[in-house]
Amino acid sequence: MIKFLINIKTWQNAIKRDKMEAKAIVTDKYFEIDEVKKHLKNVNYILMAAPAPEKFIDTPIHFTIFLNTSDKFSQDVKSAILDKFMDENGISNPKEVLSQVMPVGFSMSAQDTAMPLLLLKPEDQASIPYELMHVIDFLGNSDKFYEAKTHKLTGWTYSYN
Repeated sequence: MIKFLINIKTWQNAIKRDKMEAKAIVTDKYFEIDEVKKHLKNVNYILMAAPAPEKFIDTPIHFTIFLNTSDKFSQDVKSAILDKFMDENGISNPKEVLSQVMPVGFSMSAQDTAMPLLLLKPEDQASIPYELMHVIDFLGNSDKFYEAKTHKLTGWTYSYN
């Protein structure tokens, strides 16, 4: 089961929603490259679920799958991987699907496990150590991820070899 954490959409300001206060996850440290390699040693993949922007009513959850490989896949393989994750996790209605090799860093906070960080900005890539991973990023829906869907929380889970 996925462990959900405080909403990371609130990087600068705390907000009040449904009588609870959501705060940004405060990063204590970013993993150095040797720590990233050690951390990923027995990881198959990481699945992250976060609330999608409110305008996406039919796809209220933003999913990111971090595959522990930098292999590039054919479109058929990408589709098969996405279908497998959707079937196993009760995910429907995938939209805005991105599937490619991207830089991923890791940070530690008060949470039990390291948070994967998709590094899109060049300045983040220059300042945060990372590994290249195949990332599948998309919007979707699932009743299994009610914390993201209903409570607007973000969480991630690791799958190990």
